[in-house]
Amino acid sequence: MDVIPVIDLMDGRVVHARRGERGAYRPIASPFAPGAEPLATAAALLALAPFRALYVADLDAILNRGGHDDVIAAIAAAHPGVEIWVDRGAAAGRAGAPIVGTESHADACSLSDALTGDAILSLDHDADGPLGPVEVHDQPDRWPRRVIAMTLARVGAGAGPDLGRLAEVLAKAGPERAVYAAGGVRGEDDLAALASLGVAGALVATALHDGRICADAVRRLAKPSPRTPPRR
Repeated sequence: MDVIPVIDLMDGRVVHARRGERGAYRPIASPFAPGAEPLATAAALLALAPFRALYVADLDAILNRGGHDDVIAAIAAAHPGVEIWVDRGAAAGRAGAPIVGTESHADACSLSDALTGDAILSLDHDADGPLGPVEVHDQPDRWPRRVIAMTLARVGAGAGPDLGRLAEVLAKAGPERAVYAAGGVRGEDDLAALASLGVAGALVATALHDGRICADAVRRLAKPSPRTPPRR
């Protein structure tokens, strides 16, 4: 199972995401990269362990107020051995594997049109349930080979992963798709629970910054998952 570090970009800084309440996000306080500068924070996180991917949420692009395309391209250039996953909402971008989030699309047709190439589908949920076109959540034949089960209400909240929702997504996804967990990972016990559930990876931010997940845990988990389909 892969552990995938996350950075959230807003107004030129890395911010602390919490429960999807984006108006309340503030620059992150990290012992690894004081100042919340994006390139330094990405480099510090990726130096912790042999990560294979980095998730970048460009919140300004998601909120339709510009974006960080040059910063993301610089991160990708600085770390050529790491796959950069990028959530820009419905905005286009130059660098990285695009995340297509259900919350950013009003209808299933526009979402399906965005799922091209190496795009990764994010099935977004808040505390009340699925976000975006409901039919996409229930029709796995529309899903690409990589899917994120994102529970925004648990992001940065220390509430633990949404294991029930993950089990539902895994059952729908079948063995031909890789499912990644996002939201609520507090530490190594949660990673172990996710690994036993059968997810291909977990997106993590706070627990890396505060040391609750160490490099040894990442190395132990970084084995090919039986649910991860071969690269094409």
